[in-house]
Amino acid sequence: MVDYSPLWDTMKKKGVSQYALIQAGVDRRTLDWLKKNKNITMLSLEKLCTILDCSPSDVVRFVKDTSQP
Repeated sequence: MVDYSPLWDTMKKKGVSQYALIQAGVDRRTLDWLKKNKNITMLSLEKLCTILDCSPSDVVRFVKDTSQP
């Protein structure tokens, strides 16, 4: 399962708003998916990392789904 909470922390630390991401070319639907912890494309991940000047681990982390055996 993916968790994008590192993204929101990174954005806060760097002073980047969601509006700034949209202005830099991140699709509104992608932002909605990030809020809902849905999968995004590698291209979107690369774009976020470029905009925020960070690594993928500053955007996403993988957590074990404890509801699955």
